[in-house]
Amino acid sequence: MRIVIAPDKFKGSLPATGVAAAIADGIRPGLPGAEVVTVPVADGGDGTVDAAVAAGFERVPVTAAGPTGEPVRASYARGGDVAVIELACVCGLMRLPGGPGVRPEPMTASSFGVGEVLRAALDAGARQIILAVGGSASTDGGAGLLQAIGARVLDARGEQIGRGGGALREAACLDLAGLHPALRSATLTIAADVTNPLTGPDGAAEVFGPQKGATPAQVRDLAAGLRHWAAVVAAATGTGASGLPGTGASGLPGTGASGLPGTGAAGGVGFAAQAVLGAEPRPGIGLVLDLIGFHRALDGADLVITGEGSLDAQSLSGKAPVGVALAASGRGIPVVAVAGRSTLTAQQLTTAGITAVYTLAGLEPDPARCIAEAGPLLRRVGQLIARDWMGEAARAAEAGLGGRP
Repeated sequence: MRIVIAPDKFKGSLPATGVAAAIADGIRPGLPGAEVVTVPVADGGDGTVDAAVAAGFERVPVTAAGPTGEPVRASYARGGDVAVIELACVCGLMRLPGGPGVRPEPMTASSFGVGEVLRAALDAGARQIILAVGGSASTDGGAGLLQAIGARVLDARGEQIGRGGGALREAACLDLAGLHPALRSATLTIAADVTNPLTGPDGAAEVFGPQKGATPAQVRDLAAGLRHWAAVVAAATGTGASGLPGTGASGLPGTGASGLPGTGAAGGVGFAAQAVLGAEPRPGIGLVLDLIGFHRALDGADLVITGEGSLDAQSLSGKAPVGVALAASGRGIPVVAVAGRSTLTAQQLTTAGITAVYTLAGLEPDPARCIAEAGPLLRRVGQLIARDWMGEAARAAEAGLGGRP
């Protein structure tokens, strides 16, 4: 029997590697003859670099600016000329001083740090860049990213504007002459599960600004700044004006590009990457599964176990467990999900390719204890899965189904 354990993180409790290890520890004693394979996954947010490293990439440490400018120790993953860069671990919400929600800085938080990591990867020879942009703390339209790789965002006096979305309305000119020269021969792919445009009612500021601590008045200011920024980018890029592959390829450079799906990802980092750097957007979970060779891991599998902290309606919109389940169930492999809690209906689970769900809340009703004791609870869940699956496997063997119910 071959069991593939491919969970995402349980946010606030354990990283995906810890979740997978705990479930495996619970399963092995109950199914001593089984081959248990752990394949931690991510959907383009925090944990993407960890998933790449678990799949064999090298972790490369780097120091860069956090969302409010303080230096942080981060890393990217490197395999050959491929670099996997995770915005969240550099300048995401979890990098805010004090942690998410303690001291949000919606007007001054910047994407500058992820640009510094990109620059470091290019300096080291990476030419295929995967930029995972989930979990951003900023709404700066990607201006900080561009500044860190050599662009200049100038005000009417010809001076660099400050960092953060609150400064975007001061931008008068985007000078791309100093962009990192390696970008001309590099390909960029954005991993994100956000399809929102940069501007408009479903734009980056309107939808995600409040999640980053912005008041209604600040949301209006940020939205106005992004609209102004889109016009500045349009004036700078034209059609291929930066000389970079793919610039303007959409036929909607600048302000037109701001209406494209995914340009609102990471507070507009998706916009800067697409409109200026010619990046290709891809759904995060699909890109990560390809990157880590998940489809090869499914070969010969009898059961796949996936999961995340909360299985809910958001899980159905490109989150990791559903991506895993659809990939496995599409090959006829049963899928079991493990979660802290689940609010999905039986029909929603079936549509997502999930045959059964085990929740920590079913073992421990206190949410605080579920978070604090996730490891031991996940081991208990693993024991339950082994017990239940052993019974299914025995019945399948009696029915002559080769061990797969």
